[in-house]
Amino acid sequence: MSKQRLFQLKLRFPSGGRCFSRFGSLLDYSGNHRVAALIASELSNCGSVRELNRVYGHVLRTQFLISNPAPFNWNNIIRSYTRLEAPCNALRVHVFMLRNGVLPDCYTLPIVLKAVCQTFHVQLGKLLHSIAVKIGLQSNEYCETGFISFYFKAGEFGSARMVFGENSDPKLGSWNALIGGLSQAALPRDALTMFLHMRRCGFAPDGVTMVSVISACGNIGNLSLALQLHTCVFQAEAAERTDILVLNSLIDMYGKCGRMDLAHKVFAMMEERNVSSWTSMIVGYGMHGHVKEALGCFWRMREAGVRPNYVTFIGVLSACVHGGAVQEGRFYFDMMKNVYGITPQLQHYGCMVDLLGRAGLLDDARRMVEEMPMKPNSVVWGSLMGACEKYGNVDMAEWVAKHLQELEPWNDGVYVVLSNIYADRSLWKEVERIRSVMKEGRLAKIPAYSLTTNSD
Repeated sequence: MSKQRLFQLKLRFPSGGRCFSRFGSLLDYSGNHRVAALIASELSNCGSVRELNRVYGHVLRTQFLISNPAPFNWNNIIRSYTRLEAPCNALRVHVFMLRNGVLPDCYTLPIVLKAVCQTFHVQLGKLLHSIAVKIGLQSNEYCETGFISFYFKAGEFGSARMVFGENSDPKLGSWNALIGGLSQAALPRDALTMFLHMRRCGFAPDGVTMVSVISACGNIGNLSLALQLHTCVFQAEAAERTDILVLNSLIDMYGKCGRMDLAHKVFAMMEERNVSSWTSMIVGYGMHGHVKEALGCFWRMREAGVRPNYVTFIGVLSACVHGGAVQEGRFYFDMMKNVYGITPQLQHYGCMVDLLGRAGLLDDARRMVEEMPMKPNSVVWGSLMGACEKYGNVDMAEWVAKHLQELEPWNDGVYVVLSNIYADRSLWKEVERIRSVMKEGRLAKIPAYSLTTNSD
Protein backbone atom coordinates (compact mmCIF):
# COMPACT_ATOMS: atom_id res chain seq x y z
CA MET A 1 0.00 0.00 0.00
CA SER A 2 1.42 3.37 -1.01
CA LYS A 3 2.09 6.22 1.44
CA GLN A 4 -0.40 8.34 -0.47
CA ARG A 5 -3.11 5.68 -0.07
CA LEU A 6 -2.49 5.45 3.68
CA PHE A 7 -2.60 9.22 3.98
CA GLN A 8 -5.96 9.29 2.18
CA LEU A 9 -7.34 6.68 4.55
CA LYS A 10 -6.08 8.63 7.53
CA LEU A 11 -7.83 11.78 6.31
CA ARG A 12 -11.11 10.16 5.34
CA PHE A 13 -11.70 7.64 8.12
CA PRO A 14 -13.70 8.79 11.18
CA SER A 15 -12.08 8.91 14.59
CA GLY A 16 -8.79 9.21 12.77
CA GLY A 17 -7.06 10.82 15.71
CA ARG A 18 -7.97 7.91 17.96
CA CYS A 19 -7.39 4.92 15.72
CA PHE A 20 -5.76 5.78 12.43
CA SER A 21 -3.13 8.09 13.84
CA ARG A 22 -1.18 4.87 14.25
CA PHE A 23 -0.80 4.74 10.47
CA GLY A 24 2.34 6.77 10.91
CA SER A 25 4.05 3.71 12.33
CA LEU A 26 2.77 1.55 9.49
CA LEU A 27 4.11 3.51 6.57
CA ASP A 28 6.99 1.12 6.22
CA TYR A 29 4.68 -1.89 5.82
CA SER A 30 3.19 -2.94 2.51
CA GLY A 31 0.68 -5.55 3.75
CA ASN A 32 -2.99 -4.64 3.94
CA HIS A 33 -3.60 -6.96 6.90
CA ARG A 34 -2.50 -4.22 9.30
CA VAL A 35 -5.08 -1.81 7.93
CA ALA A 36 -7.71 -4.56 8.02
CA ALA A 37 -6.94 -5.14 11.70
CA LEU A 38 -7.33 -1.44 12.47
CA ILE A 39 -10.63 -1.29 10.63
CA ALA A 40 -11.86 -4.38 12.51
CA SER A 41 -10.91 -2.73 15.79
CA GLU A 42 -12.73 0.46 14.82
CA LEU A 43 -15.85 -1.50 13.88
CA SER A 44 -15.88 -3.40 17.17
CA ASN A 45 -15.68 -0.13 19.09
CA CYS A 46 -18.81 1.31 17.49
CA GLY A 47 -21.52 1.74 20.11
CA SER A 48 -24.37 2.85 17.87
CA VAL A 49 -25.71 2.22 14.38
CA ARG A 50 -25.09 5.84 13.46
CA GLU A 51 -21.42 5.56 14.33
CA LEU A 52 -21.16 2.26 12.49
CA ASN A 53 -22.79 3.79 9.40
CA ARG A 54 -20.14 6.50 9.43
CA VAL A 55 -17.32 3.96 9.62
CA TYR A 56 -18.86 1.80 6.92
CA GLY A 57 -19.36 4.83 4.70
CA HIS A 58 -15.69 5.73 4.87
CA VAL A 59 -14.72 2.12 4.17
CA LEU A 60 -16.82 2.29 1.01
CA ARG A 61 -15.41 5.66 -0.08
CA THR A 62 -11.84 4.43 0.27
CA GLN A 63 -12.81 1.30 -1.74
CA PHE A 64 -11.03 -0.82 0.83
CA LEU A 65 -13.46 -3.73 0.31
CA ILE A 66 -12.87 -3.66 -3.44
CA SER A 67 -9.10 -3.83 -3.12
CA ASN A 68 -9.32 -6.25 -0.18
CA PRO A 69 -12.28 -8.53 -1.01
CA ALA A 70 -11.49 -11.24 1.56
CA PRO A 71 -14.67 -12.45 3.33
CA PHE A 72 -13.03 -11.58 6.67
CA ASN A 73 -13.38 -7.85 5.97
CA TRP A 74 -17.03 -8.16 4.97
CA ASN A 75 -17.77 -10.40 7.95
CA ASN A 76 -16.56 -7.78 10.39
CA ILE A 77 -19.05 -5.24 9.07
CA ILE A 78 -21.96 -7.71 8.96
CA ARG A 79 -21.14 -8.89 12.49
CA SER A 80 -21.05 -5.32 13.79
CA TYR A 81 -24.50 -4.50 12.40
CA THR A 82 -25.90 -7.74 13.82
CA ARG A 83 -24.36 -7.00 17.21
CA LEU A 84 -26.10 -3.62 17.25
CA GLU A 85 -29.40 -5.28 16.24
CA ALA A 86 -29.54 -3.63 12.83
CA PRO A 87 -30.29 -6.76 10.80
CA CYS A 88 -31.51 -4.98 7.66
CA ASN A 89 -28.20 -3.13 7.40
CA ALA A 90 -26.33 -6.39 7.93
CA LEU A 91 -28.29 -8.09 5.16
CA ARG A 92 -27.69 -5.19 2.77
CA VAL A 93 -23.95 -5.51 3.32
CA HIS A 94 -24.19 -9.25 2.62
CA VAL A 95 -26.07 -8.61 -0.63
CA PHE A 96 -23.46 -6.03 -1.62
CA MET A 97 -20.78 -8.62 -0.83
CA LEU A 98 -22.40 -11.16 -3.19
CA ARG A 99 -22.84 -8.57 -5.93
CA ASN A 100 -19.11 -7.87 -5.76
CA GLY A 101 -18.42 -11.51 -6.45
CA VAL A 102 -17.28 -12.42 -2.92
CA LEU A 103 -18.66 -15.77 -1.80
CA PRO A 104 -19.48 -16.27 1.89
CA ASP A 105 -17.21 -18.48 3.98
CA CYS A 106 -18.00 -20.70 6.98
CA TYR A 107 -18.02 -17.64 9.26
CA THR A 108 -20.21 -15.45 7.06
CA LEU A 109 -23.29 -17.65 6.98
CA PRO A 110 -23.74 -18.03 10.78
CA ILE A 111 -23.47 -14.25 11.17
CA VAL A 112 -25.99 -13.59 8.40
CA LEU A 113 -28.31 -16.22 9.89
CA LYS A 114 -28.35 -14.26 13.15
CA ALA A 115 -29.48 -11.21 11.19
CA VAL A 116 -32.14 -13.31 9.46
CA CYS A 117 -33.42 -14.53 12.84
CA GLN A 118 -33.65 -10.92 14.02
CA THR A 119 -35.88 -10.10 11.04
CA PHE A 120 -37.90 -13.37 11.23
CA HIS A 121 -37.43 -13.70 7.46
CA VAL A 122 -37.81 -17.46 7.02
CA GLN A 123 -37.61 -17.51 3.21
CA LEU A 124 -34.33 -15.63 3.27
CA GLY A 125 -32.93 -18.18 5.71
CA LYS A 126 -33.93 -20.98 3.34
CA LEU A 127 -32.24 -19.13 0.49
CA LEU A 128 -29.04 -18.99 2.55
CA HIS A 129 -29.35 -22.72 3.12
CA SER A 130 -29.51 -23.22 -0.65
CA ILE A 131 -26.39 -21.11 -1.08
CA ALA A 132 -24.59 -23.16 1.57
CA VAL A 133 -25.47 -26.39 -0.24
CA LYS A 134 -24.32 -24.94 -3.56
CA ILE A 135 -20.89 -23.93 -2.26
CA GLY A 136 -20.47 -27.02 -0.07
CA LEU A 137 -20.75 -25.43 3.38
CA GLN A 138 -23.94 -27.11 4.60
CA SER A 139 -22.00 -29.67 6.68
CA ASN A 140 -19.53 -27.20 8.13
CA GLU A 141 -19.87 -27.25 11.94
CA TYR A 142 -20.52 -23.52 12.28
CA CYS A 143 -22.95 -23.36 9.36
CA GLU A 144 -24.79 -26.52 10.37
CA THR A 145 -25.19 -25.21 13.93
CA GLY A 146 -26.52 -21.93 12.57
CA PHE A 147 -29.08 -23.60 10.31
CA ILE A 148 -30.33 -25.92 13.07
CA SER A 149 -30.84 -22.95 15.39
CA PHE A 150 -32.48 -20.94 12.61
CA TYR A 151 -35.03 -23.63 11.77
CA PHE A 152 -35.94 -24.11 15.41
CA LYS A 153 -36.49 -20.37 15.85
CA ALA A 154 -38.59 -20.40 12.66
CA GLY A 155 -40.75 -23.18 14.12
CA GLU A 156 -39.73 -25.65 11.43
CA PHE A 157 -38.59 -28.44 13.74
CA GLY A 158 -38.65 -31.07 11.00
CA SER A 159 -36.19 -29.07 8.90
CA ALA A 160 -33.91 -28.62 11.90
CA ARG A 161 -33.87 -32.37 12.52
CA MET A 162 -33.27 -32.97 8.82
CA VAL A 163 -30.20 -30.71 8.78
CA PHE A 164 -28.80 -32.56 11.78
CA GLY A 165 -29.64 -35.99 10.37
CA GLU A 166 -27.95 -35.35 7.02
CA ASN A 167 -24.55 -35.17 8.71
CA SER A 168 -23.19 -38.62 9.53
CA ASP A 169 -20.55 -37.13 11.82
CA PRO A 170 -22.06 -34.18 13.70
CA LYS A 171 -19.82 -32.20 16.05
CA LEU A 172 -20.62 -31.09 19.60
CA GLY A 173 -21.85 -27.70 18.38
CA SER A 174 -24.52 -29.37 16.24
CA TRP A 175 -25.63 -31.55 19.15
CA ASN A 176 -25.87 -28.46 21.34
CA ALA A 177 -27.95 -26.63 18.72
CA LEU A 178 -30.33 -29.57 18.44
CA ILE A 179 -30.72 -30.10 22.19
CA GLY A 180 -31.03 -26.37 22.85
CA GLY A 181 -33.60 -25.96 20.10
CA LEU A 182 -35.73 -28.82 21.41
CA SER A 183 -35.56 -27.45 24.95
CA GLN A 184 -36.56 -23.93 23.88
CA ALA A 185 -39.32 -25.36 21.67
CA ALA A 186 -41.05 -26.83 24.76
CA LEU A 187 -39.99 -30.36 23.82
CA PRO A 188 -38.02 -31.18 26.97
CA ARG A 189 -38.36 -34.96 26.75
CA ASP A 190 -37.03 -34.95 23.19
CA ALA A 191 -34.14 -32.76 24.34
CA LEU A 192 -33.25 -35.22 27.11
CA THR A 193 -33.53 -38.14 24.71
CA MET A 194 -31.07 -36.49 22.33
CA PHE A 195 -28.76 -35.74 25.24
CA LEU A 196 -28.64 -39.43 26.18
CA HIS A 197 -28.08 -40.32 22.52
CA MET A 198 -25.22 -37.80 22.39
CA ARG A 199 -23.60 -39.41 25.42
CA ARG A 200 -23.90 -42.87 23.85
CA CYS A 201 -22.10 -41.52 20.79
CA GLY A 202 -19.14 -40.70 23.00
CA PHE A 203 -19.53 -36.91 23.32
CA ALA A 204 -18.75 -35.23 26.62
CA PRO A 205 -21.17 -32.36 27.35
CA ASP A 206 -19.87 -28.84 27.85
CA GLY A 207 -21.45 -25.89 29.65
CA VAL A 208 -23.71 -25.03 26.71
CA THR A 209 -25.05 -28.59 26.65
CA MET A 210 -25.75 -28.64 30.37
CA VAL A 211 -27.61 -25.31 30.34
CA SER A 212 -30.04 -26.66 27.73
CA VAL A 213 -30.44 -30.05 29.40
CA ILE A 214 -30.95 -28.54 32.86
CA SER A 215 -33.59 -26.19 31.43
CA ALA A 216 -35.38 -29.16 29.85
CA CYS A 217 -35.30 -31.05 33.13
CA GLY A 218 -36.76 -28.03 34.95
CA ASN A 219 -39.66 -27.91 32.50
CA ILE A 220 -40.43 -31.55 33.28
CA GLY A 221 -40.09 -31.04 37.03
CA ASN A 222 -38.44 -34.41 37.62
CA LEU A 223 -36.44 -34.08 40.86
CA SER A 224 -34.72 -37.47 40.54
CA LEU A 225 -33.45 -36.55 37.08
CA ALA A 226 -32.47 -33.11 38.35
CA LEU A 227 -30.20 -34.63 40.99
CA GLN A 228 -28.56 -36.85 38.36
CA LEU A 229 -27.95 -33.87 36.10
CA HIS A 230 -26.42 -31.94 39.00
CA THR A 231 -23.91 -34.75 39.39
CA CYS A 232 -23.31 -34.68 35.64
CA VAL A 233 -22.54 -30.95 35.87
CA PHE A 234 -19.73 -31.57 38.32
CA GLN A 235 -18.35 -34.30 36.07
CA ALA A 236 -18.49 -32.06 33.00
CA GLU A 237 -16.83 -29.14 34.79
CA ALA A 238 -14.44 -31.14 37.01
CA ALA A 239 -11.36 -29.68 35.39
CA GLU A 240 -12.41 -26.04 35.66
CA ARG A 241 -14.68 -23.68 37.55
CA THR A 242 -18.36 -24.25 36.89
CA ASP A 243 -19.81 -21.65 34.54
CA ILE A 244 -22.19 -19.13 36.10
CA LEU A 245 -24.80 -19.87 33.41
CA VAL A 246 -24.85 -23.52 34.45
CA LEU A 247 -25.25 -22.62 38.13
CA ASN A 248 -28.07 -20.21 37.29
CA SER A 249 -29.76 -23.00 35.33
CA LEU A 250 -29.45 -25.30 38.34
CA ILE A 251 -31.15 -22.72 40.55
CA ASP A 252 -33.96 -22.36 38.02
CA MET A 253 -34.30 -26.14 37.69
CA TYR A 254 -34.54 -26.77 41.44
CA GLY A 255 -37.04 -23.93 41.73
CA LYS A 256 -39.28 -25.50 39.09
CA CYS A 257 -38.95 -28.86 40.89
CA GLY A 258 -40.16 -27.24 44.10
CA ARG A 259 -36.88 -27.62 46.01
CA MET A 260 -35.92 -24.09 46.93
CA ASP A 261 -33.69 -25.49 49.69
CA LEU A 262 -31.47 -27.07 47.04
CA ALA A 263 -31.69 -23.96 44.88
CA HIS A 264 -30.46 -21.91 47.84
CA LYS A 265 -27.55 -24.31 48.39
CA VAL A 266 -26.40 -23.77 44.81
CA PHE A 267 -26.88 -20.02 45.18
CA ALA A 268 -24.94 -19.90 48.47
CA MET A 269 -21.91 -21.71 47.01
CA MET A 270 -21.58 -19.36 44.03
CA GLU A 271 -18.43 -17.25 44.08
CA GLU A 272 -19.99 -14.78 41.67
CA ARG A 273 -23.66 -13.87 41.22
CA ASN A 274 -25.22 -11.83 38.44
CA VAL A 275 -28.72 -10.49 37.92
CA SER A 276 -29.91 -13.85 36.58
CA SER A 277 -28.71 -15.61 39.73
CA TRP A 278 -30.78 -13.34 41.98
CA THR A 279 -33.74 -13.32 39.61
CA SER A 280 -33.86 -17.12 39.50
CA MET A 281 -34.07 -17.21 43.29
CA ILE A 282 -36.78 -14.53 43.40
CA VAL A 283 -38.85 -16.24 40.70
CA GLY A 284 -38.45 -19.60 42.41
CA TYR A 285 -39.59 -18.30 45.79
CA GLY A 286 -42.50 -16.41 44.25
CA MET A 287 -43.57 -19.42 42.19
CA HIS A 288 -44.12 -21.46 45.35
CA GLY A 289 -45.76 -18.75 47.40
CA HIS A 290 -42.75 -17.85 49.56
CA VAL A 291 -43.49 -14.15 49.34
CA LYS A 292 -41.39 -13.04 52.31
CA GLU A 293 -38.33 -14.90 51.02
CA ALA A 294 -38.80 -13.55 47.47
CA LEU A 295 -39.03 -9.94 48.58
CA GLY A 296 -36.19 -10.38 51.05
CA CYS A 297 -34.02 -11.78 48.26
CA PHE A 298 -34.86 -8.74 46.14
CA TRP A 299 -33.67 -6.34 48.86
CA ARG A 300 -30.47 -8.32 49.42
CA MET A 301 -29.90 -8.11 45.68
CA ARG A 302 -30.15 -4.33 45.85
CA GLU A 303 -27.79 -4.23 48.85
CA ALA A 304 -25.30 -6.27 46.82
CA GLY A 305 -25.31 -3.54 44.17
CA VAL A 306 -26.89 -5.71 41.47
CA ARG A 307 -29.31 -3.80 39.25
CA PRO A 308 -32.61 -5.66 38.66
CA ASN A 309 -33.97 -6.03 35.15
CA TYR A 310 -37.49 -6.38 33.81
CA VAL A 311 -37.51 -10.15 34.46
CA THR A 312 -36.61 -9.53 38.10
CA PHE A 313 -39.68 -7.36 38.52
CA ILE A 314 -41.88 -10.00 36.90
CA GLY A 315 -40.72 -12.34 39.67
CA VAL A 316 -41.28 -9.72 42.36
CA LEU A 317 -44.77 -8.81 41.13
CA SER A 318 -45.69 -12.49 40.75
CA ALA A 319 -44.69 -13.04 44.37
CA CYS A 320 -46.95 -10.16 45.38
CA VAL A 321 -49.80 -11.79 43.43
CA HIS A 322 -49.35 -15.10 45.26
CA GLY A 323 -49.23 -13.33 48.61
CA GLY A 324 -52.07 -10.92 47.91
CA ALA A 325 -49.71 -8.05 48.73
CA VAL A 326 -51.48 -5.20 46.94
CA GLN A 327 -49.66 -2.26 48.48
CA GLU A 328 -46.28 -3.94 47.98
CA GLY A 329 -47.19 -4.69 44.37
CA ARG A 330 -48.04 -1.05 43.71
CA PHE A 331 -44.79 0.00 45.40
CA TYR A 332 -42.59 -2.28 43.29
CA PHE A 333 -44.45 -1.41 40.09
CA ASP A 334 -43.74 2.28 40.73
CA MET A 335 -40.13 1.51 41.72
CA MET A 336 -39.56 -0.29 38.42
CA LYS A 337 -40.67 2.79 36.48
CA ASN A 338 -39.44 5.67 38.62
CA VAL A 339 -36.27 4.32 40.22
CA TYR A 340 -34.88 2.03 37.53
CA GLY A 341 -36.47 3.55 34.44
CA ILE A 342 -37.77 0.19 33.22
CA THR A 343 -40.79 0.48 30.93
CA PRO A 344 -43.48 -1.98 32.08
CA GLN A 345 -44.12 -4.79 29.63
CA LEU A 346 -47.28 -6.83 29.08
CA GLN A 347 -46.22 -9.32 31.78
CA HIS A 348 -45.90 -6.58 34.40
CA TYR A 349 -49.33 -5.18 33.60
CA GLY A 350 -50.72 -8.72 33.66
CA CYS A 351 -49.35 -9.26 37.17
CA MET A 352 -50.87 -5.99 38.39
CA VAL A 353 -54.28 -6.73 36.84
CA ASP A 354 -54.23 -10.19 38.44
CA LEU A 355 -53.14 -8.75 41.80
CA LEU A 356 -55.85 -6.08 41.85
CA GLY A 357 -58.50 -8.47 40.57
CA ARG A 358 -57.78 -11.10 43.21
CA ALA A 359 -58.07 -8.43 45.89
CA GLY A 360 -61.50 -7.39 44.61
CA LEU A 361 -60.26 -4.01 43.33
CA LEU A 362 -61.97 -4.53 40.00
CA ASP A 363 -62.30 -0.84 39.14
CA ASP A 364 -58.56 -0.38 39.68
CA ALA A 365 -57.88 -3.48 37.60
CA ARG A 366 -60.05 -2.17 34.78
CA ARG A 367 -58.29 1.19 34.93
CA MET A 368 -54.95 -0.61 34.69
CA VAL A 369 -56.15 -2.47 31.57
CA GLU A 370 -57.45 0.70 29.94
CA GLU A 371 -54.19 2.56 30.61
CA MET A 372 -51.95 -0.17 29.17
CA PRO A 373 -49.90 1.14 26.21
CA MET A 374 -50.29 -2.22 24.46
CA LYS A 375 -53.30 -4.42 23.73
CA PRO A 376 -54.10 -6.89 26.54
CA ASN A 377 -53.78 -10.55 25.63
CA SER A 378 -56.05 -13.43 26.60
CA VAL A 379 -54.12 -14.04 29.82
CA VAL A 380 -54.78 -10.51 31.08
CA TRP A 381 -58.46 -10.66 30.12
CA GLY A 382 -58.73 -14.16 31.56
CA SER A 383 -57.38 -13.15 34.95
CA LEU A 384 -59.84 -10.24 35.07
CA MET A 385 -62.67 -12.57 34.04
CA GLY A 386 -61.72 -14.88 36.88
CA ALA A 387 -61.92 -11.96 39.32
CA CYS A 388 -65.37 -11.06 37.96
CA GLU A 389 -66.51 -14.63 38.59
CA LYS A 390 -65.06 -14.64 42.10
CA TYR A 391 -66.79 -11.41 43.09
CA GLY A 392 -69.90 -11.78 40.93
CA ASN A 393 -69.45 -8.54 39.00
CA VAL A 394 -71.85 -8.98 36.09
CA ASP A 395 -71.31 -5.62 34.38
CA MET A 396 -67.55 -5.95 34.23
CA ALA A 397 -67.80 -9.60 33.22
CA GLU A 398 -69.86 -8.60 30.19
CA TRP A 399 -67.28 -5.94 29.31
CA VAL A 400 -64.42 -8.45 29.60
CA ALA A 401 -66.35 -11.12 27.70
CA LYS A 402 -66.85 -8.76 24.77
CA HIS A 403 -63.10 -8.23 24.44
CA LEU A 404 -62.31 -11.91 24.87
CA GLN A 405 -64.82 -12.84 22.16
CA GLU A 406 -63.16 -10.37 19.79
CA LEU A 407 -59.71 -11.70 20.64
CA GLU A 408 -60.58 -15.42 20.58
CA PRO A 409 -63.95 -15.97 18.87
CA TRP A 410 -63.30 -19.71 18.77
CA ASN A 411 -62.84 -20.02 22.54
CA ASP A 412 -65.98 -21.26 24.30
CA GLY A 413 -64.49 -20.80 27.77
CA VAL A 414 -65.61 -17.18 28.04
CA TYR A 415 -69.24 -18.23 27.41
CA VAL A 416 -69.04 -20.89 30.09
CA VAL A 417 -67.64 -18.51 32.70
CA LEU A 418 -70.13 -15.78 31.81
CA SER A 419 -72.95 -18.31 32.06
CA ASN A 420 -71.72 -19.34 35.52
CA ILE A 421 -71.69 -15.71 36.65
CA TYR A 422 -75.26 -15.24 35.46
CA ALA A 423 -76.31 -18.45 37.20
CA ASP A 424 -74.76 -17.36 40.50
CA ARG A 425 -76.88 -14.21 40.31
CA SER A 426 -79.97 -16.23 39.30
CA LEU A 427 -80.14 -14.45 35.94
CA TRP A 428 -81.61 -17.48 34.20
CA LYS A 429 -82.78 -15.66 31.10
CA GLU A 430 -79.22 -14.55 30.47
CA VAL A 431 -78.00 -18.10 31.08
CA GLU A 432 -80.44 -19.36 28.47
CA ARG A 433 -79.32 -16.64 26.06
CA ILE A 434 -75.67 -17.62 26.41
CA ARG A 435 -76.53 -21.28 25.83
CA SER A 436 -78.45 -20.33 22.72
CA VAL A 437 -75.49 -18.33 21.44
CA MET A 438 -73.23 -21.32 22.01
CA LYS A 439 -75.69 -23.64 20.26
CA GLU A 440 -76.19 -21.34 17.29
CA GLY A 441 -72.47 -20.88 16.97
CA ARG A 442 -72.02 -24.62 17.34
CA LEU A 443 -69.73 -24.06 20.28
CA ALA A 444 -69.60 -27.07 22.54
CA LYS A 445 -67.77 -27.30 25.82
CA ILE A 446 -64.44 -29.02 25.21
CA PRO A 447 -64.02 -31.87 27.72
CA ALA A 448 -61.54 -31.14 30.53
CA TYR A 449 -60.93 -27.61 29.29
CA SER A 450 -62.14 -24.19 30.37
CA LEU A 451 -60.96 -20.62 30.59
CA THR A 452 -58.50 -20.32 33.45
CA THR A 453 -60.11 -18.65 36.44
CA ASN A 454 -59.01 -17.86 39.95
CA SER A 455 -60.18 -20.16 42.69
CA ASP A 456 -58.90 -18.13 45.60
